[in-house]
Amino acid sequence: MSGFSLEWSIPSTYEGKLMREFLMDQQISKRTLTSVKFDGGSITINGKEENVRYPLSSGDLLKVSFPVEKPSKTLVAEDIPLSILYEDNDVLVVDKPWGMKTIPTKDEPTGSLANAILGYFEVKDIMSTVHIVTRLDKDTSGLVLVAKHRHVHHLFSLQQKEREIQRTYEAFAEGELDISGMIEERIGRKSDSIIEREVRSDGQFALTHYRVVEQFLDFAHIELRLETGRTHQIRVHMSFIGHPLAGDDLYGGSVKLIGRQALHCRRLHFFHPIRKSWLSLEVPMPSDMRALLDHQKRRDPFRLD
Repeated sequence: MSGFSLEWSIPSTYEGKLMREFLMDQQISKRTLTSVKFDGGSITINGKEENVRYPLSSGDLLKVSFPVEKPSKTLVAEDIPLSILYEDNDVLVVDKPWGMKTIPTKDEPTGSLANAILGYFEVKDIMSTVHIVTRLDKDTSGLVLVAKHRHVHHLFSLQQKEREIQRTYEAFAEGELDISGMIEERIGRKSDSIIEREVRSDGQFALTHYRVVEQFLDFAHIELRLETGRTHQIRVHMSFIGHPLAGDDLYGGSVKLIGRQALHCRRLHFFHPIRKSWLSLEVPMPSDMRALLDHQKRRDPFRLD
């Protein structure tokens, strides 16, 4: 079975230039080229195998066949249903339910989204391992971006460094908030915990934007956009300004209204690195958040909009 490959017809602008220069311009890293050379891949020009020092001619057909990827022996493939919003040869976007870890841990090696995706890959005969691009906390629901191949993951990583993958969240924050705001506070690991994060001067730069969609007496329905993607960023930032997420007892929220942090990744907007086009996907909030919102609207008809 063949693995992932890419093909290009060489444009006239690369006439006489070395293949290596063209491949670097396609953002294929030196590490990837080394893997192609030694781990079972190939590079051909017009069907004949060549090395990266080959001088190109206009119209040459260049094909890079990447080595077949083998999943980690510790990752168990499982038959767990997936809610797939988008799929092509390079990318998978799924709607993760709350209560499911994105990746397995040593203590919980099964039941994660990664386990489910690997099981799906095996059924569909997709020769790859799981490359999660955008992770979500266990009790956060919504869209997760997955690369089907190592090179595609690399291209997405470059986009993340430039903050080009945009995620929009919905959440319920306790108390009454200003109509909109920006939170720019550094986040780092809490010194006495391996799980919790906190605002601290020696942490990593983090920037969160929010706006109020509807203000109720008990909480605000807010929309959030992240400039950075730090662990627990929304939860830490909202707690820091005195408005923890409803249900987020780890960061000071009350579980009276809902039993998990009321946080949902609703929208994902990204540039497809292979198709060279922008994609936008949305998924509505899950039933528990929807039920609380509907209940609050009925109970609180004089809310502030």
